[in-house]
Amino acid sequence: MLCKFTPRLRSLRPLNRSVHLGHLPNSRSPIVPTLSFFNSVTASDEKIPTFRVLDGVGKPVDGAQLPEIDEAFARKLYENMQLLPTLDVVLYNVQRQGKISFHVGLHGEEATIIGSAAALELDDEVLGQYREMGVLLWRGFGIDSVMAQCFGNQDDISGKGRQMPVHFGSPQHHFHTISSPLATQIPQAAGVGYALRRTPDRRSRSIAACYFGEGAASEGDFHAGLLLASTIPSPTLFIARNNGFAISTPSSEQYYGDGIASRGPGYGIDTVRVDGNDVLAVLVAVREARRRTLEQGRAVLVEAMSYRVGHHSTSDDSFAYRQRSEVEDRKRIDNPIARFRLFMEAQGWWNAEEEEALKARLKADVMKAFKRAEALPRCELGELFTDVYAGEEPWNIREQRNELVGLLKKYGKTWEPWRTELSKFKNGGKDLTQA
Repeated sequence: MLCKFTPRLRSLRPLNRSVHLGHLPNSRSPIVPTLSFFNSVTASDEKIPTFRVLDGVGKPVDGAQLPEIDEAFARKLYENMQLLPTLDVVLYNVQRQGKISFHVGLHGEEATIIGSAAALELDDEVLGQYREMGVLLWRGFGIDSVMAQCFGNQDDISGKGRQMPVHFGSPQHHFHTISSPLATQIPQAAGVGYALRRTPDRRSRSIAACYFGEGAASEGDFHAGLLLASTIPSPTLFIARNNGFAISTPSSEQYYGDGIASRGPGYGIDTVRVDGNDVLAVLVAVREARRRTLEQGRAVLVEAMSYRVGHHSTSDDSFAYRQRSEVEDRKRIDNPIARFRLFMEAQGWWNAEEEEALKARLKADVMKAFKRAEALPRCELGELFTDVYAGEEPWNIREQRNELVGLLKKYGKTWEPWRTELSKFKNGGKDLTQA
């Protein structure tokens, strides 16, 4: 028996979506009479494309337009890319020798870091995660400063020896100090961008650039940061380094959707995915993303696709969760440094002799900085209590200092572990015990 609703149900046949049925109030969403689910931010469930300029052997891909760069600029890109693995090898070995406590390398991500660094202005505010040492080096931070931070010696301008190694910071280079917890910098970057927007002499020239891995994008802070930067809005450029692994968790287990780029449109954010192993593609993509960020005054998202060749850190053995052959294949087949070197050789800007000379020079420079940093003492022990709060020193800091002084006077000369450690500080801790 047919009920009175049967004719209406039978009328639900496919209609032309161009039929104008109006929009929802306060929305641009058109009203349609057909039920349709979707699971993609592109048409017909296609995957988000990846922008590329150079192929795996350094040749421009069909239809690609090369950015306008000269030989000097290309050499600077390449030298900075080569410097990163040189530093990584030395610092990794130094950690294994027990001379520093920790290191995070960036093997395989050299093009992402250097290409994006070159696309930013030097006074853009950068908030990084762990693998952005190359941004500082591009800005002139220097190898000596890198080593000083990792050793925590008296020349450490990042944190006076109070931070873990590779947790850099430099107000001079507009690089905010790195924090260990994942993703905390993402909402902070949205706030920095908002502050820049409210600063008259910077709102038309500076942005906040925030780096993070695809693992950090699984944190709630990722969503808070993108929501904040898209709705306030604030000129914040989010650069997601999708290197395939969040420590031991492969990206295939981190999300079911189409990477990190698929999340941008949900926040109304201009988004692009780029080949992170192609330094020229990264340069072009981040330049354009920065332009949009600045002109629109709101967030833009860039997802750089690469592969983490090295271990996550010196606390990780990645061969416990991936095949060694997989890593070796990626190093050989899609090496970002080799790809750009082949491009430069094709332009007549590089040759084998220059390659050998560069590697020798960089290794010598890094070893010289290492030996210098190793020989320097730590900051004065009293620096442990400085720069914590602005203004007048609060009671709790004075109380903690007095407690340490009492312990040093009681045990500092008699207990061997403390006597050994005190000798590593400038003036042997006398700035506290004899104050």
